[in-house]
Amino acid sequence: MDDKRHLARTIVLQKLFERQFRGKNIAQSVNSEFTNEQLASINSDQEGYDKKLADELLKGVIKHISKADNVITKLAPEWPLEQINKTDLQILRIAIFEGFIEEITPKKVTINEAVELAKEFGGGPSGKFVNGVLGNLLKNENKFKRNLKVN
Repeated sequence: MDDKRHLARTIVLQKLFERQFRGKNIAQSVNSEFTNEQLASINSDQEGYDKKLADELLKGVIKHISKADNVITKLAPEWPLEQINKTDLQILRIAIFEGFIEEITPKKVTINEAVELAKEFGGGPSGKFVNGVLGNLLKNENKFKRNLKVN
Protein backbone atom coordinates (compact mmCIF):
# COMPACT_ATOMS: atom_id res chain seq x y z
CA MET A 1 0.00 0.00 0.00
CA ASP A 2 1.35 3.42 -0.96
CA ASP A 3 1.27 5.38 2.28
CA LYS A 4 1.18 8.79 0.58
CA ARG A 5 -1.86 7.75 -1.47
CA HIS A 6 -3.49 6.08 1.54
CA LEU A 7 -3.00 9.26 3.56
CA ALA A 8 -4.52 11.30 0.71
CA ARG A 9 -7.63 9.08 0.79
CA THR A 10 -7.77 9.38 4.59
CA ILE A 11 -7.68 13.17 4.34
CA VAL A 12 -10.48 13.21 1.75
CA LEU A 13 -12.55 10.84 3.88
CA GLN A 14 -12.15 13.12 6.88
CA LYS A 15 -12.96 16.27 4.91
CA LEU A 16 -16.12 14.73 3.44
CA PHE A 17 -17.16 13.37 6.83
CA GLU A 18 -16.57 16.75 8.48
CA ARG A 19 -18.69 18.51 5.90
CA GLN A 20 -21.50 15.98 6.20
CA PHE A 21 -21.30 16.00 10.00
CA ARG A 22 -21.65 19.78 10.07
CA GLY A 23 -24.85 19.37 8.05
CA LYS A 24 -23.57 21.61 5.30
CA ASN A 25 -23.76 21.04 1.61
CA ILE A 26 -20.89 18.61 1.07
CA ALA A 27 -19.60 20.77 -1.80
CA GLN A 28 -19.36 23.82 0.44
CA SER A 29 -16.15 24.50 2.30
CA VAL A 30 -16.22 26.46 5.56
CA ASN A 31 -13.56 28.68 7.11
CA SER A 32 -13.29 26.55 10.25
CA GLU A 33 -12.67 23.37 8.26
CA PHE A 34 -9.46 21.44 8.92
CA THR A 35 -6.81 21.91 6.23
CA ASN A 36 -5.29 18.93 4.43
CA GLU A 37 -2.00 19.63 6.16
CA GLN A 38 -3.60 19.64 9.62
CA LEU A 39 -5.30 16.32 8.89
CA ALA A 40 -2.08 14.86 7.47
CA SER A 41 -0.17 15.78 10.63
CA ILE A 42 -2.85 14.17 12.82
CA ASN A 43 -2.91 10.99 10.75
CA SER A 44 0.73 10.22 10.23
CA ASP A 45 4.30 10.67 11.27
CA GLN A 46 5.40 10.32 7.68
CA GLU A 47 6.38 13.09 5.37
CA GLY A 48 3.72 14.31 3.04
CA TYR A 49 0.72 12.91 1.25
CA ASP A 50 -0.25 12.77 -2.41
CA LYS A 51 -1.68 16.29 -2.68
CA LYS A 52 -2.66 15.86 -6.32
CA LEU A 53 -4.65 12.72 -5.53
CA ALA A 54 -6.31 14.32 -2.49
CA ASP A 55 -7.39 17.35 -4.53
CA GLU A 56 -8.58 15.21 -7.42
CA LEU A 57 -10.58 12.90 -5.16
CA LEU A 58 -12.23 15.67 -3.15
CA LYS A 59 -13.24 17.66 -6.24
CA GLY A 60 -14.30 14.53 -8.13
CA VAL A 61 -16.42 13.07 -5.33
CA ILE A 62 -18.16 16.41 -4.87
CA LYS A 63 -18.78 16.77 -8.60
CA HIS A 64 -20.05 13.20 -9.06
CA ILE A 65 -21.71 12.62 -5.69
CA SER A 66 -25.17 12.09 -7.20
CA LYS A 67 -23.79 9.44 -9.59
CA ALA A 68 -22.07 7.61 -6.75
CA ASP A 69 -25.15 7.84 -4.53
CA ASN A 70 -27.36 6.52 -7.34
CA VAL A 71 -25.08 3.49 -7.76
CA ILE A 72 -24.92 2.89 -3.98
CA THR A 73 -28.73 3.03 -3.80
CA LYS A 74 -29.02 0.40 -6.53
CA LEU A 75 -26.29 -1.84 -5.09
CA ALA A 76 -27.59 -1.74 -1.52
CA PRO A 77 -31.37 -1.25 -1.84
CA GLU A 78 -31.98 -2.50 1.71
CA TRP A 79 -29.81 0.37 3.00
CA PRO A 80 -31.21 3.84 2.23
CA LEU A 81 -28.38 6.40 2.06
CA GLU A 82 -29.47 8.07 5.30
CA GLN A 83 -29.17 4.73 7.13
CA ILE A 84 -25.66 3.89 5.92
CA ASN A 85 -22.90 4.60 8.43
CA LYS A 86 -21.65 8.09 7.47
CA THR A 87 -18.04 6.93 7.32
CA ASP A 88 -18.92 3.96 5.10
CA LEU A 89 -20.91 6.24 2.81
CA GLN A 90 -17.95 8.58 2.28
CA ILE A 91 -15.63 5.62 1.68
CA LEU A 92 -18.01 4.22 -0.94
CA ARG A 93 -18.28 7.60 -2.65
CA ILE A 94 -14.49 7.95 -2.81
CA ALA A 95 -13.99 4.40 -4.13
CA ILE A 96 -16.72 4.66 -6.75
CA PHE A 97 -15.27 7.91 -8.04
CA GLU A 98 -11.64 6.78 -7.89
CA GLY A 99 -12.02 3.28 -9.32
CA PHE A 100 -15.14 3.32 -11.45
CA ILE A 101 -16.05 6.86 -12.57
CA GLU A 102 -12.64 8.42 -13.18
CA GLU A 103 -10.63 5.17 -13.08
CA ILE A 104 -7.65 6.83 -11.41
CA THR A 105 -6.62 3.60 -9.70
CA PRO A 106 -7.26 -0.02 -10.76
CA LYS A 107 -10.62 -1.23 -9.47
CA LYS A 108 -9.31 -4.04 -7.29
CA VAL A 109 -6.74 -1.73 -5.68
CA THR A 110 -9.49 0.81 -5.06
CA ILE A 111 -11.67 -1.83 -3.41
CA ASN A 112 -8.80 -3.03 -1.21
CA GLU A 113 -8.03 0.54 -0.15
CA ALA A 114 -11.71 1.20 0.60
CA VAL A 115 -11.92 -1.92 2.75
CA GLU A 116 -8.77 -0.87 4.62
CA LEU A 117 -10.26 2.60 5.26
CA ALA A 118 -13.50 0.99 6.45
CA LYS A 119 -11.62 -1.26 8.86
CA GLU A 120 -9.56 1.69 10.10
CA PHE A 121 -12.38 4.23 10.51
CA GLY A 122 -15.69 2.35 10.45
CA GLY A 123 -17.46 0.14 12.92
CA GLY A 124 -17.26 -3.65 13.21
CA PRO A 125 -19.08 -4.69 10.02
CA SER A 126 -17.84 -1.73 7.91
CA GLY A 127 -15.13 -3.65 6.04
CA LYS A 128 -17.54 -6.40 5.01
CA PHE A 129 -20.25 -3.91 4.01
CA VAL A 130 -17.90 -1.79 1.88
CA ASN A 131 -16.36 -4.90 0.32
CA GLY A 132 -19.81 -6.31 -0.44
CA VAL A 133 -21.09 -3.15 -2.14
CA LEU A 134 -17.92 -2.58 -4.18
CA GLY A 135 -17.54 -6.28 -5.02
CA ASN A 136 -21.13 -6.25 -6.28
CA LEU A 137 -20.31 -3.19 -8.41
CA LEU A 138 -17.22 -4.89 -9.85
CA LYS A 139 -19.19 -8.04 -10.64
CA ASN A 140 -22.06 -6.10 -12.24
CA GLU A 141 -20.08 -3.21 -13.68
CA ASN A 142 -21.63 -3.50 -17.14
CA LYS A 143 -25.09 -2.84 -15.67
CA PHE A 144 -23.81 0.44 -14.25
CA LYS A 145 -21.70 1.73 -17.17
CA ARG A 146 -24.30 4.34 -18.07
CA ASN A 147 -24.62 5.50 -14.43
CA LEU A 148 -20.85 5.86 -14.10
CA LYS A 149 -20.19 7.63 -17.38
CA VAL A 150 -18.54 11.03 -17.02
CA ASN A 151 -20.46 13.70 -18.91
